[in-house]
Order: sequence, then C-alpha cells, then structure tokens
Amino acid sequence: MRRSHRARGEAPALYTPDQRERRDKTKWTVVQGVLAPLQFVVFLVSLVLVLRYLATGDGYEAATLSILIKTGVLYLIMVTGAIWEKVVFGQYLLAPAFFWEDVVSFFVIALHTLYVIVLLTNYLPPAGQMIIALAAYLIYVVNAAQFLLKLRQARLQTGVAA
Repeated sequence: MRRSHRARGEAPALYTPDQRERRDKTKWTVVQGVLAPLQFVVFLVSLVLVLRYLATGDGYEAATLSILIKTGVLYLIMVTGAIWEKVVFGQYLLAPAFFWEDVVSFFVIALHTLYVIVLLTNYLPPAGQMIIALAAYLIYVVNAAQFLLKLRQARLQTGVAA
C-alpha cells in the first residue's frame, strides 16, 4: 500500500507531468528566469540608495528613481508571471502550487503602488516615502524567499523523478 506524500512527510509534487512539460516549453519560463534576478539586482541597488538617503539626507532623486525602476520591474514580472501561470496551470493567478506566493505578491504590489501614490500626491515627506519603500522591500524579500524555496522544491522533485 502506497502512502501519500503528506503521510510520508513530503510535499506534494509541484507540477504534474503535463504542467512540467508546459513549463519547460513556454517562453514565459525564460522571461521569468531573466526578470527575477534582474529585479533582485535592481532591489539591491535601490536598497542601498534608499538607506543612503535615510542615513545622510543625500540622494533623494536617485533613491526615488531607483524605487520607480524597481516598481516597474515588479509590475513587469507580475504581469508576465500571471501569463506564465495561465500557460502552466490554466489560471492567471492563485494556482494551488503558487497560492501563497501570489498572495504575498499582492502585498508587495500594494506597498509599491502605495509608494507611487504617496510620491505623486506628495502625501508624505521624503523620509516617509522611503519608509514605505523599505516596507515594500521587506515583503519583497519574504516573497523572493518563497519563490526560491519553491524553485528548490521543484528541482528536488525533478531530481527524484529522474
């Protein structure tokens, strides 16, 4: 009698064989593979610029531009990621395999969007704007860790299947 993945303490397979084939064949997997590290590099540069501004009061324009670039890359990766999910799982968002990653992504997007709104309306002074950006970046790091763990899970399962 075979025990289930859960009974053995294993995570269920992330992809069915058909989903894995669609994942491997779609150009959107490559797009995500390029945008994810690009977004991380943009995040690191922006984080340094934001922290520099908060520490010294210098470089507001550079920090602001970097946050806007980070936000643009985030929007791009979210749209292309939704397309990737549709191709692989048949739905644009909240596919069971990536449900919690998507939920946390919504908070990341919300905080980045809040930053843009606050910037455009000048609702908060520059330091307050940067604090919102840092909050967005903190949730982004959590979300990036979720996706890295999911990537590791997929690789381990592919290795086991092979």
